[in-house]
Amino acid sequence: MEQIASHSPHDAVFKHLLSQRATARDFLHIHLPKHLREQCDLRTLQLESGSFIEEDLRASHSDILYSLKTHGGEGYIYILIEHQSSPDRHMAFRLMRYAIAAMQRHLDKGHHQLPLVIPLLFITAGPAPTRIQRAGWMAFHSQRWPSGCIAGVFL
Repeated sequence: MEQIASHSPHDAVFKHLLSQRATARDFLHIHLPKHLREQCDLRTLQLESGSFIEEDLRASHSDILYSLKTHGGEGYIYILIEHQSSPDRHMAFRLMRYAIAAMQRHLDKGHHQLPLVIPLLFITAGPAPTRIQRAGWMAFHSQRWPSGCIAGVFL
């Protein structure tokens, strides 16, 4: 069995579990919002190789990328596993960067249309996810702008 590198035993366990297609499918069926779940065919999940996490963040983060079929064509679900004790005020921005990196990889493979990429944040320590999400919008001067423009696209 392939070893999964991680500096946190929690991250390694979660990454190992979520790297199993059946486990990931069950996890996504439970945790994806209904309006997104209805767009995705979770039976077509395929684990993709590689990572988008910067070298300096790999000690506290792991990621998994799944491709799948959606009602609109090909798509991806990007799962970021974070083991961090304090909120990152730029988390929403980082998730957008990783989603865009997945889109770029898709285009680099010769596709001509941008795919749907659903970024998910899974926190293994620290504050509740809702507090992390709110902290992400605090990085903007006006919180109304990003939540109205960006959240409708990514959430």
